Amino acid sequence: MIDLHTAGLDDMILAEKKQVAVSYHNEAWADGISDGIEAEILAETAISTALSELVRLHGEDEALDLLAELRQRIEHGEFRSDQTLQ
Repeated sequence: MIDLHTAGLDDMILAEKKQVAVSYHNEAWADGISDGIEAEILAETAISTALSELVRLHGEDEALDLLAELRQRIEHGEFRSDQTLQ
C-alpha cells in the first residue's frame, strides 16, 4: 500500500530540489552572460552537458525519450516567453 503522506513528502522534496536546481542554473547563466558568453553558447553547452550526463546515467534510449518529450513541449508552446497562464 502507498503511504500518501510519504508520497506527498517525496513530491515536495523533488519540487524543492528542482527549484534549487533552477536557481543554480540561473546564477550560472547570469555569470556567463556577465562574462560575455552569448546565450546561444550557454544554451547549447547546457543541453550538451545535460544530455551527456543522462546518457551516462541512463543510456541513449532514455535520453532520446526525453528529447522527444521536450520536442512535444516546445511544439505546444511551453517554453515561449510570451506564453500566458490561464
